Amino acid sequence: MALVLDTSVLLAALDAADPDHGPCARLLTISREDLIVPVLVLGELDYWCQTRLGPDVWPAFLEDVLRGAYEIAAPSAEDLERCLELQRTYADLEVGVVDASVLALVERLEEERVATLDHRHFATMRPAHVSALELLPG
Repeated sequence: MALVLDTSVLLAALDAADPDHGPCARLLTISREDLIVPVLVLGELDYWCQTRLGPDVWPAFLEDVLRGAYEIAAPSAEDLERCLELQRTYADLEVGVVDASVLALVERLEEERVATLDHRHFATMRPAHVSALELLPG
């Protein structure tokens, strides 16, 4: 089993001042699943780390990635096609390619849960393989 991670959970786990820090950090610490970070999340996370957390947080996270704490998953051509479909379907929500790629990966892996604080997008978008996703932390 795998747990796909959205930017919001990672950012909250890295930011001790974030109100969701505790639940997000706990989720990443106690999870027994492989922690999967879609590659497009990396760019967004780097941006937010630099903007909100200063210059030391992103390199520390990347060191964790290189040590194997997280797996990085690149989108397949089919995932990118699904991203386009999701962005067109949910244009009124202004779903970006990062969130669309998270859902596309969750679908490809046939997982029923996703780690995200973005309930606006992930509670609204309908995955192809289940009626709704469980959003963690709960």
